[in-house]
Amino acid sequence: MNDQPAALRIAHVMAGAANGGAELFYERLCIAQHEQGLNILPIIRKNSERYQLLSSVGLKPLELPFGGKMDWTTGRKIGQALKQFAPRVSIAWMNRAAQFMPVGDWVSVGRLGGFYDLKYYKNCDHLVGNTKGIVKWLKEQGWPEDRAHYVPNFARDFPNVTPKRPEYIPVNAPFLLALGRLHKNKGFDVLIKAMTMLKDVHLLIAGEGEERANLENLVRSLDIADRVHMPGWVHDISQVLGACDVLVCSSRHEPLGNVVLEGFAATKPVVSMASQGPVELITQEHNGLLSPLEDDVLLAQSIQKLLDQPEFSQKIATAGRQKFEQEFSKQTVLQAWLSFLNTVEKV
Repeated sequence: MNDQPAALRIAHVMAGAANGGAELFYERLCIAQHEQGLNILPIIRKNSERYQLLSSVGLKPLELPFGGKMDWTTGRKIGQALKQFAPRVSIAWMNRAAQFMPVGDWVSVGRLGGFYDLKYYKNCDHLVGNTKGIVKWLKEQGWPEDRAHYVPNFARDFPNVTPKRPEYIPVNAPFLLALGRLHKNKGFDVLIKAMTMLKDVHLLIAGEGEERANLENLVRSLDIADRVHMPGWVHDISQVLGACDVLVCSSRHEPLGNVVLEGFAATKPVVSMASQGPVELITQEHNGLLSPLEDDVLLAQSIQKLLDQPEFSQKIATAGRQKFEQEFSKQTVLQAWLSFLNTVEKV
């Protein structure tokens, strides 16, 4: 895939958390573009695991504090690093990175995975949204149409995976999988309530976060602790994703929905709440099922429909895989990024 100029130099600036959808895609994109032949400079908030991961493939990340108002060093060091590296394009991932992005000879791009406050992007020549809905919103906020671009994420693919359900989930029990940070936006409380209407079904919520205690209390109060499992982050999700019967995205707020794309990639039937991103990805009863926000009863009914109708379930799983291959595969998205990076101009 080395069909681009070897001299194309791209800086990716990320001040994100240790875990999260944007952070995981940042890592995947940096590594994929490096393997594609681009000259990549990752500038990251100090994080030993991210640093080691990027270094392991031959990248040379620059770690900086990305602190608060009293951080006088990060912006200056980013400027020095960019002047020395001389990228064609420097991409700031989300608000904090954009806030620290200096003006220079490079094309400055802000990459948005949500509906962020645009005051942080005043130094950016262009903005990239990873959904069409975000790009539409940018234009509605007054951002110039010719400087707002749609470039999607690519999801992880899971070829030749041997399915393996956790030992605490019975072999013959219907098995639901949900992924994400334990945060109110993810709507796991709605999914847990839906579990009371799903007989003998087991649910694994793979993630960690500040809502753990509240969710555990809810599980106990509903007397379903034997069927709802929250083991924390599962670093290699491929085997349990391959083993689940239905992937559920219960988010009440989800600008994109990487988890939906991963369900598509794994050829799994997907049920999702009708939040912003999933509504853009899912065509009802074609490649997934959508349920109204906050409605645990209809969410349970959608899940039960897939469990009761295996042929229908397989049909929408296959359609999801087709959409993944056409729009969200690694090759497709890398080519979209490459075209953007080669042609975007400084304002």
